[in-house]
Amino acid sequence: MRHHALAASLACAATLLLVQPATAQEMARDRLIAHLTAQAREQAAERRAVVQAITTPEQARLRQVRVRAMLAELIGPERAAGPVRAEVTGRSDGDGFGVESLWYESVPGYRVTANLYRPGRGNGPFPAIIMQPGHGVDGKLGNHAFAANLARAGFIVLSIDIVGEGERIQHYDPEIGASKVGRPTGEHSVAFGQALPTGGHVSRWFIQDAMRGVDYLMSLPEVDDRRIGAFGCSGGGTITAYLAALDPRIAATATACYVNDYDHLLAPGGPGPQDAEQSIPFFLERGLDLPDWIEAAAPRPYAVVSTTGDMFPIAGARAAHAEAARFYAIMGAADRITMIEGPGGHGNLQPIAPHIIGFFNRWLRDDPAQPAFVTIPTGDPAHLLATPAGQLTTAPDGGDTLRQVIAREAPVPAVASADSASLRQAIRDVARVHVLPGDPAPAMQEGAPVDTDGLRTLPLSFAAAPDLAVNALYARASGRGRRPTLLVLQARPQAIMARWHAAGWNVLALEPRGAGGTEEAKSPLTGDWTLLSLRALLVGQTPVGMRTDDAVAALNWLAGRPEVGRIEVLGTGALAPVALHVGVLDDRVDGVTAVNGILRYRDFVERPLSRDMAEVNLPGVLARYDLPDLITALGKRVVLVNPVSSVGEPLRAEQVAAILPAAPRVIFQSPRDPILPSAR
Repeated sequence: MRHHALAASLACAATLLLVQPATAQEMARDRLIAHLTAQAREQAAERRAVVQAITTPEQARLRQVRVRAMLAELIGPERAAGPVRAEVTGRSDGDGFGVESLWYESVPGYRVTANLYRPGRGNGPFPAIIMQPGHGVDGKLGNHAFAANLARAGFIVLSIDIVGEGERIQHYDPEIGASKVGRPTGEHSVAFGQALPTGGHVSRWFIQDAMRGVDYLMSLPEVDDRRIGAFGCSGGGTITAYLAALDPRIAATATACYVNDYDHLLAPGGPGPQDAEQSIPFFLERGLDLPDWIEAAAPRPYAVVSTTGDMFPIAGARAAHAEAARFYAIMGAADRITMIEGPGGHGNLQPIAPHIIGFFNRWLRDDPAQPAFVTIPTGDPAHLLATPAGQLTTAPDGGDTLRQVIAREAPVPAVASADSASLRQAIRDVARVHVLPGDPAPAMQEGAPVDTDGLRTLPLSFAAAPDLAVNALYARASGRGRRPTLLVLQARPQAIMARWHAAGWNVLALEPRGAGGTEEAKSPLTGDWTLLSLRALLVGQTPVGMRTDDAVAALNWLAGRPEVGRIEVLGTGALAPVALHVGVLDDRVDGVTAVNGILRYRDFVERPLSRDMAEVNLPGVLARYDLPDLITALGKRVVLVNPVSSVGEPLRAEQVAAILPAAPRVIFQSPRDPILPSAR
């Protein structure tokens, strides 16, 4: 009954909203961000109340069990185990330390490149540290000085390349000597989009890399396997936090320039959601926040390392530390958590390096010393490479890419029947659709009619949520009686509105939720929804689901209009899959026209690259259905116009036939040709 209550509240809330002209400050994207931020704040407050109610060690331990269970459910960790297949490919010596270059397998056929730093003195067994780099093209090379200093202090250090960095660039192009995707955050965004439709979260492979690194360390006779620590900064700090929470073998953890809370990250003026592996779908909705990563590791020693000028707000880092410190105190381990603060911006760790090394000295070597940090140049990086040319993807036997690993695990949906209730339920579950056909119609607020090039449109607005307005334009056909009606899902609908209205149709064009504006581009391939979709997923919503809700709400309004006859839906580009979802969910839709839309979510998994995945992707969709299932369910009600591949290239007739053997009507035409009612 949740959806009926929601629809009723939306109808009432519409009276609070007025139709307003779109301005730079009032774009749909800005309104959506404000709405999602408010939702995140509410979810974080609910979680905070739960944590603050914990007062006993037993309650704290029960919270840890619940948190780890939720993390396992959301991430879907890999389970590869047993002896680690590895190969040392080179050795070199430095001042007070030695280095081995190597690779090891994280899952069968999938390799991690690394450097193993050994102390230059002593016989061991030595405590060990697994170290992970931040978001930098150079990967582990950027950690050379820190790893060498730790080795000089008496630690064995396994410094690894995170996927998409160093020697593990997944889309390396030898012709340009770099990733064709862009920087590592772009590589991670692409991997996130490839993994999302398979279920779980892309971080499961990042975590698996680290856990198998711990396995490798434990296989070395000179390592004291009871004293293994973890250290990383920024993106490496993220995976270090994940590792410590999920792997009890980590005896001490220092996480730098990552720990924060979502109240500060998502607040107006904050940096917003971070990169793909740092943002887990449904994390806030399930009652989790970033301090949970620390609290799940309690009572093992933990250092929160932050810099005062970081893009991660220092106030958020302090708040997360304060909450975690209370949690540690409840568990009788107040002395095992500390905060190390330093000056400067993101990743400026050298001024506080002695404190970081001192933390590991104290907890892994029973030594209170804080040795001075020595500048150790990398020199020629070739002596630290594990592959002949510096990249696994160009090595003769470099193993699988992450995309290939993801594809092997991608499920094949089992759809009960072409138009079954189970398919509709799958859509509601996967896309997070809440508004149903027949729910109370939203109360429309009307603006003053506008005449443009002979077309009179009525600006409308309704409440998608009490704090979120969706704008629309309505052009009513002339004459009496019921007229065919088109619901348009398109970013710039004016031309199509004019053509269909001239043919005697009522036309309602919805402003796409989240339209307008721009964001930091992680990659030229990832588009303008990468971070916005992460923000939505954190609180339990999807772009497709939100836009489907808006369309069904609009249909609920249209269905009660005396001038409305049969109803069709047209969606273009990223809104074409929305139109397909709406058509399957709502029997009142007599026809669906999908223009320039993709035909398969599976292409995101099987193709090496795709474009703009974030705006149309759905978490775990391949376990329940794919777009061909929706097209089959629609049958004769659907027309596909110029379908495209996942990189946006037009598909040929034979390619469509290979995807849809029993294809509905498919129209191929020039991009300049208008889509007219006669197309049906």
